[in-house]
Amino acid sequence: MKLLTLFCLLLIGFAPISKAQNVDASRLNEMSNAFGVTAEGGATYATTDYNKSKLSYTGKASFEYYLPSTGAGNFGFRIFAQQGYAAGSGNDAAALNPTGVFETKFDMLGGGVSYMISMGNAIYPIFSAGIANMWFYPQNSNGDKLPGVIAGGYKNNVLSIIGDAGVRFQFSKSISINAAGGIIISRTDFLDDYRTGSGNDMVYTGTVGVTYYFGRDKDDDGDGVSNSNDACPNTPEGVSVDEFGCPLDSDNDGVPNYLDKCADTPKGVKVDADGCPLDADKDGVPDYLDKCANTPAGVNVDKNGCPLDADGDGVPDYLDKCPNTPKGTEVTADGCPLVKEKEVVIITKPAVIEKIVLSGDTNFENNKATLLPSAYAALAAVVTTMKENPDYKWEVGGHTDAVGSDASNMKLSRLRAQAVMNYLVSQGVKGGNLTPVGYGESTPIATNDTQEGKAMNRRVEIKLLSK
Repeated sequence: MKLLTLFCLLLIGFAPISKAQNVDASRLNEMSNAFGVTAEGGATYATTDYNKSKLSYTGKASFEYYLPSTGAGNFGFRIFAQQGYAAGSGNDAAALNPTGVFETKFDMLGGGVSYMISMGNAIYPIFSAGIANMWFYPQNSNGDKLPGVIAGGYKNNVLSIIGDAGVRFQFSKSISINAAGGIIISRTDFLDDYRTGSGNDMVYTGTVGVTYYFGRDKDDDGDGVSNSNDACPNTPEGVSVDEFGCPLDSDNDGVPNYLDKCADTPKGVKVDADGCPLDADKDGVPDYLDKCANTPAGVNVDKNGCPLDADGDGVPDYLDKCPNTPKGTEVTADGCPLVKEKEVVIITKPAVIEKIVLSGDTNFENNKATLLPSAYAALAAVVTTMKENPDYKWEVGGHTDAVGSDASNMKLSRLRAQAVMNYLVSQGVKGGNLTPVGYGESTPIATNDTQEGKAMNRRVEIKLLSK
């Protein structure tokens, strides 16, 4: 009774020990921070000065604590109380023990360290060592005290060394079934009340039992990291986590792998909720690669995120009113060739006029086909060339801007072409060499979105067709 009372007091004193002193948050194994209460019983086999050993029995109660561990093994501490019998027979000291049998009761109270290894969180080999104080009471098979203990010839308590090894089978998260074998080295030769030689008596034990575990941190999200160490306590089931219990984020962009649709984002790149690099102008080129960050929606871009410029004139296709400008041509903001001579452009070969352009604004009345005197001077040179080359064929083409309907523009262009032809014939040019054509607004040479461009498009062109 005194022994059990002392054991309970030791349990009360041991229980308040902190489970983990500022342990770094990490993936702890199943037995980390675990307390356990173990009850076991089994057989004893003593080796003493009696020449025959007899099996007897023992019972043991333990209280344990296992330190936090991120590996497969846990160190722990144990205190225990044990009670049992050591028995033997056949000694030659019949005068000391007429029955020839001793059955010594012993009580033990002690503590020690243990090391438990997890094998898949189901099987746990365990090894323990420690010391204990043993109180023993030698008696014969009739229950009578033996002469030595009656005479007080030795102390009937001794500090003993203990060790055991076993395996625990985890039946549930809270209960394991245990089997173990152990040894008690008594450090005395009087367990049988009889001493010969210099060897100490020893007791071998074989026990089975059960352990109840409590106090372990829970792991509510089942990610393998206990709640007290889990920085992300609500991780979805099946998601791989780091040592802090947070979902893995391989590219460190702040979006965990299981949500990341762009898993290899370069370091430091800003991403959206899907873990993909930001693309503010939605052109398909992420901002960190986009050299033209404000491209309008729907515009086709190159690999650098810049609008395409097929003719390479510096004006992107979506703004280019003249998309096939020859390479090297100087262009306006609309991508159309820059016409430096507004009124008349004459392209010549030696002594031959190839083309003449009459501006509509300068050479015709507004929105009419009436030729103004200012055109006469511009036509003088071509009249001379036509007369000197009576076999040459010419086209007189009228053009307008895009203001007004197609039909009205076509009519005005034909009338202006006819007016120029009539003037040339009046100056002695053969009418059969001239072909008047109205193009309306169909062949602009500049944009119709600006006043300057419209003025350039209102024109009459005289082209040399053949010689």
